[in-house]
This record gives sequence, structure tokens and C-alpha cells, in this order.
Amino acid sequence: MIQDYEERILTLIDEMVETASDDELFASGYLRGHVSLAAADCELEGLDDVASLKARVDASLNDNASELSPGDQRLVGALWDLLQQQVEKDQ
Repeated sequence: MIQDYEERILTLIDEMVETASDDELFASGYLRGHVSLAAADCELEGLDDVASLKARVDASLNDNASELSPGDQRLVGALWDLLQQQVEKDQ
């Protein structure tokens, strides 16, 4: 389940590349790394539920918030929320 969810999120990110603003491109690239790392961690631990992936991405974004300005944190958080909504809407 996690692999499918990760693939759908990454596909949505890939699809937005041609029309995304510079801010959206930054946020999507930053988010891609967190999603891929969280998915790999879940796989290593034998977890296959989407809730675990989401929790790990949220924790990773929170743990690394100091890397970003408050505005960039909001941008990345908003994109993460939007991507989750789009994937869940398409299910």
C-alpha cells in the first residue's frame, strides 16, 4: 500500500513540473525527498500502512523545520496537504 501511495504522490509532483511556479518546484522537490525517505524507512521496518507513511513524512517535516523559513514551511505543508487530498480523492 505504501509503495502505491508513494508512487501516486510522486506522479502528482512530476505532473506539476511543467506548470509549477518556482516556489512550487522548490516545495515539490523538498517534499519528494521526505516522502521517498519515509517510504524507504517504512519498507525497512516492514510497515505497509499509509498512515505510517503519512506520520513519518509529517514527523520528518517537523523535525527538519529549521531548514526552512516560516514561509517555505507553510508552502511545503500546504503542498503536502494538497497532494494527500488529491490522492485520496482519486481513490
